[in-house]
Amino acid sequence: MSFQAIDLFTLLPELVVLTMACVVLVLDLYLPAARKDINQLVSFLGLLLALAAVGLVGASYGPAPTLAFGGAFVRDPMSDLLKGAVLVVTLLAFAYSARYMRERNLWVGEYHVLVLFALLGILVMISANGFLTLYLGLELLALCLYALVAFNRDSGRGAEAAMKYFVLGALGSGMLLYGISMIYGATGQLDFAPVAAAAAAGMENRILVFGLVFVIIGIAFKFGAVPFHMWMPDVYQGAPATVALFLSSAPKVAAFAMAVRILVDGLTGLGGDWSDILIILSVLSLGVGNLVAIAQSNIKRMLAYSTISHVGFIFLGLLAGTQHGYAAAMFYAVVYALMAAGAFGVLVMISHRGFEAENLDDLKGLGDRDPWLAAMMTLVMFSMAGVPPLVGFMAKLLVLQAVIDIGLVWLAILAVVFSIIGAFYYLRVVKMIYFDKPIIDAPVDGTRDARIAVSINGLSMLVLGMFPAALLSLCERAFAS
Repeated sequence: MSFQAIDLFTLLPELVVLTMACVVLVLDLYLPAARKDINQLVSFLGLLLALAAVGLVGASYGPAPTLAFGGAFVRDPMSDLLKGAVLVVTLLAFAYSARYMRERNLWVGEYHVLVLFALLGILVMISANGFLTLYLGLELLALCLYALVAFNRDSGRGAEAAMKYFVLGALGSGMLLYGISMIYGATGQLDFAPVAAAAAAGMENRILVFGLVFVIIGIAFKFGAVPFHMWMPDVYQGAPATVALFLSSAPKVAAFAMAVRILVDGLTGLGGDWSDILIILSVLSLGVGNLVAIAQSNIKRMLAYSTISHVGFIFLGLLAGTQHGYAAAMFYAVVYALMAAGAFGVLVMISHRGFEAENLDDLKGLGDRDPWLAAMMTLVMFSMAGVPPLVGFMAKLLVLQAVIDIGLVWLAILAVVFSIIGAFYYLRVVKMIYFDKPIIDAPVDGTRDARIAVSINGLSMLVLGMFPAALLSLCERAFAS
């Protein structure tokens, strides 16, 4: 692998995040307990600098893909957009976290360090141009998430959820690695371009298809698609709300990037094979996710099954196998990350010392307790349900159009039916917010940063829904030939 000094400029966003994580790690050793908020300021500064670095690198290189470190790392329009989205979601996660973590004596430097290193893993995954780089980023992300889920050591549920996540996550990573080894055995390559050339050559190799199946299983594990979803509801419920917020949003963007890099960039020659598998996964995810969510009384578990149903829509865009389908799936992944951050952000804000907001009943009467917060939660729920003119409607419409364009009308109709079923549990939340009497009369004590974050989250649902062209054009440019 050759190295040139210009490669460091291509990796500027990753280097900024790595540097800030190390700064927080060292700085925390010397900060007194009363000054831990400095970690927050340094983390915010690092994320803003990383956002600026993404824009600078993108503007310097333009739309043409740029390779670094001998082709192991790629910067292109897709990586620019996804990195920007992940950095924004992480900024929102930190803004929501301060009061919640401080009240539970969890406001320590390790939290910021783990989130920043998880973010670094996501950024590496997004720009991976080969299986080896992708797997390194994936494992860095996974190891940080295991620790974050168990971050509250006083909670037995957190340790149990972390153990389940670790065991099943290791199983998913093992299957992915086994699939990669099969593909390497069939092609003799680990970079996506040579693998794509071998797959496109029409080589009759059962080992390659065998490896593809295990790779898709690994992708489905990371997405939480049915039938590889068994870890998600327990982890969402057992993890601290701030960790569940980050876990439900940023890693899903990373999983989308992983799917595109492997299936579209590396195995496009086997598109017919992986499209058929994604049809099965999408139908199962849409059905199980929406139907089981109706029976949930715990809102964290409800949002977990909701995530599963949204993964089904992302798969619908990918299986279309067209530029429009890929762009629609990318649009959906970015929008879902914002929606998930907003939903869990409200739960973080209405939680307080000695009380964890995790049941649907905890949202009753929120419209009387805090009208603005209730309005933002309503916008997020309506967007998840796909109610126009919010952005969730546009995301679903784009995916359905891509599926119809390839002639799978029955699949689009099935997705619409399950979406209508899923609208029930979103509207149930809105009904509880405005039409039920509150069980808890305590006012919502959100910090200024959290209120700014929830306002951005909620209003972005409306703004992006009414003016989707800017984001959609960026998604389409990422897959322009």
